[in-house]
Amino acid sequence: MIRVLGGPKRLCDGVTRRDLLHVGSLSLLGLGLSEFGVPHADAAPARPLIQDGFGKAKACILLFLYGSPSQLETFDPKPDAPAEIRGELKSIASRVPGLDVCEQLPYLAQVMDKVTVLRTVSHPYPLHGVAFATTGISRIDAPLELNPRDPAQWPFIGSVVDYVDRSRAGRNADRRDVPRNMVLPWAFSSQRVGEVARSGPYGGFLGQAYDPICTEFVGKATKTAKKTLAEKTWNDLEPYRGITPESRLQLDGVSSLATGLTLDRLDQRRTLLQQCEDVRREVDSQVARSGIDRHRAMAYSLLGSDKLRQAFDLGQEPDATRELYGMTLFGQASLTARRLVEAGGRFLTVFWDEYGLAGTGWDTHWDHFPRMKDELLPGLDRTLSGLLIDLDRRGMLDETLVVCLSEHGRTPKLSTGRGGGRDHWSRCYSVLMAGGGIARGRVVGRSDKIASDPVERRISPKDILATIYHLLGIDLNTMLTDRQGRPLSLMPEGEVIPEAIG
Repeated sequence: MIRVLGGPKRLCDGVTRRDLLHVGSLSLLGLGLSEFGVPHADAAPARPLIQDGFGKAKACILLFLYGSPSQLETFDPKPDAPAEIRGELKSIASRVPGLDVCEQLPYLAQVMDKVTVLRTVSHPYPLHGVAFATTGISRIDAPLELNPRDPAQWPFIGSVVDYVDRSRAGRNADRRDVPRNMVLPWAFSSQRVGEVARSGPYGGFLGQAYDPICTEFVGKATKTAKKTLAEKTWNDLEPYRGITPESRLQLDGVSSLATGLTLDRLDQRRTLLQQCEDVRREVDSQVARSGIDRHRAMAYSLLGSDKLRQAFDLGQEPDATRELYGMTLFGQASLTARRLVEAGGRFLTVFWDEYGLAGTGWDTHWDHFPRMKDELLPGLDRTLSGLLIDLDRRGMLDETLVVCLSEHGRTPKLSTGRGGGRDHWSRCYSVLMAGGGIARGRVVGRSDKIASDPVERRISPKDILATIYHLLGIDLNTMLTDRQGRPLSLMPEGEVIPEAIG
């Protein structure tokens, strides 16, 4: 079983934990953390409700490519740019005229008629701001990036969906076979060297009760990978390159609790637990049971969920379907996400995460082209195309929103790092959306000749979040309530992207 790893504390760009502590609460822009505070309800004017596509998606599968892929080697190649820009990979035509993709994406080239590509996503924070990409927070800096429990953090989009749906469900909020908000294949940023957690998929000001429910990976990797981080190297088995067919995902802690546990023993544990809860009930009433209590109660309820147990059983899938997604951790986690949607899941997030060494995933400062060719692009090509084909065949794509997202892009100009590299670049990058009300075979936005800056239709990450909420049937004028009971705007920034809606 894979466990949390420990070791050096260096970030992808060579900044150490000690450096960050020395920086303290100063942001990269000279702003104190207090300036990231949560705005009040009147911070954003009311938006008119757009009818097109509203509520078309019953569920969302978010594929998050942590570390950020290059726009030039994915969905915005520039074959006529100078060699130091275009790199060594060529482009190929897709099924959509004028929408070329990288030559390492042949399967995706055949399904681009099912998607919309946003080519001009842009923001001013070229760091691993997963929280900026997936929450309503208006700014991000390195200390916030590395402090998921900072009081200035906003709730993850899946946490907001959970909160709104629970509010609508009332008394029946927790009577579900599948959690609304789940993260696969493990708790984000938990399998890399280093003790510093990264911000992103957490409950934020809604509290830990709205953290996603996470799975864990139980299995074996089949292929090795060599990774570089400044002067450090890592050479070991890498599950994102390949896993055994017997490998699986399970709820973190729940399945291990169930092992060898009879119903009688479970009843005894529940009785003992209830005795303890009776003693503390009055004290706990003022803290709304906290996230730990809610997750524990959910764990007990999920032990008896046949739908959830069957959703994790990939042995029920034909071999051809499993191969369609690719026998990798990302592929089989995405297949599990599809099965969880069928079982009633609402918001499923699959991370292509760092593993073993910090600064990995899609963070290609070093060995850019070897890693893109040997691991990253083939894995993405197989999994994303397989997910879209599978959903469409099953008649699920029109009601299931698929978003392939990252925190930024990569520099247009190649660096001279070991093995070649591209560094952080947030001024222009690509995001892919499909299904659940999204138009098919469309490109929104146009970048300049080197994929450096938008030329037409600049898009904010907040616009993408607003569009996801809209398609999931959540009005952008919805108000949230923080742990102090203050009403807060769901999305102080961001507008629906009408060109992306079909």
